[in-house]
Amino acid sequence: MSEHEQTAQEALSRIAAAEDLTALEALRVEYLGKQGSISALLKTLGKMSPEERQEKAPAIQALRQSVADATAERKDALEAAELEARLATETLDLTLPAPAAPQGSVHPVSQVMDELAEIFADLGFAVATGPEIEDDWYNFTALNMPESHPARAMHDTFYFPDTAPKGGKMLLRTHTSPVQVRTMLAEGSPVRIIAPGRVYRSDSDATHTPMFHQVEGLVIDKGIHLGHLKWTLETFLRAFFETEDIVLRLRPSYFPFTEPSVEVDVGFAIENGKRILGGSGDAPDHGWMELLGSGMVNRRVIEMSGLDPDEWQGFAFGVGVDRLAMLKYGMDDLRAFFDGDTRWLSHYGFSPFDQPTLSAGVGARA
Repeated sequence: MSEHEQTAQEALSRIAAAEDLTALEALRVEYLGKQGSISALLKTLGKMSPEERQEKAPAIQALRQSVADATAERKDALEAAELEARLATETLDLTLPAPAAPQGSVHPVSQVMDELAEIFADLGFAVATGPEIEDDWYNFTALNMPESHPARAMHDTFYFPDTAPKGGKMLLRTHTSPVQVRTMLAEGSPVRIIAPGRVYRSDSDATHTPMFHQVEGLVIDKGIHLGHLKWTLETFLRAFFETEDIVLRLRPSYFPFTEPSVEVDVGFAIENGKRILGGSGDAPDHGWMELLGSGMVNRRVIEMSGLDPDEWQGFAFGVGVDRLAMLKYGMDDLRAFFDGDTRWLSHYGFSPFDQPTLSAGVGARA
């Protein structure tokens, strides 16, 4: 028996005898880790002559593959056994009486969605929805981002292998802007909608997740200008944050679907080390916080949506719902929104009877 065969026999025997996942992981590291014995054999290939490498490489590669396959197979078996043991011991008594105090709460994202709908309904906006699985014509092309447009690189997109009906690609939508195009194509104009919903981008850290929530607003009518946009945003933010002391700053920016485009900053003050929205960001101990993107709808987008851009104008804006919830209710890590931790949910959650109303204050808790 060759040295490699002996190593394989020993490794496979030890892997088959591993009693738990911890022991199995230790064996994987011992053989296949960066400093593992089989990894060390692979490193010797680079120092061999082409003839030696051609002779010895297949055996070493076969050894590595057999150990990797055995490890994966044993891991599956141990995980299945562990799950079976848990299922055998965990029980749920469905005959238990209901708790004296109601349990469960409304998630902050759902609550903020309701608050947004209440505020914008008072401004005459309808709520529109659209599919989360889109084709790239609605997600990009109709929004002035053709195939070669560099703005597509701004979106880390999840694509599907399927072909779209119009010949493009299918994808998870990267924003809710496709709803705007679909609404204009279906209903014509004038239009006054908000489009809240889930969107997807390949990004993950304390303030970004692969799936997050966004709300976009769209107004299409005759004689619409940037002043209407600023008034709408000010009115919305004052109602949402429940303060009249909201000061906005509009900075020139670039979005392919609006022209001109503006980033909207909101003034804040520092109190006890925390940011409190309100006041001018130019005052001492104050600053400006970037909150959302907006602008006048690009003529090409209006045209692609079946309307005459010489007759109809409009504005659009978009903001992250999760970001609004974090700012209003004092959360500092977006990832906690999706962890399902009952302690977090009970602390930040809302009573199902706490329906947002403008008269009572959209953020009032029961």
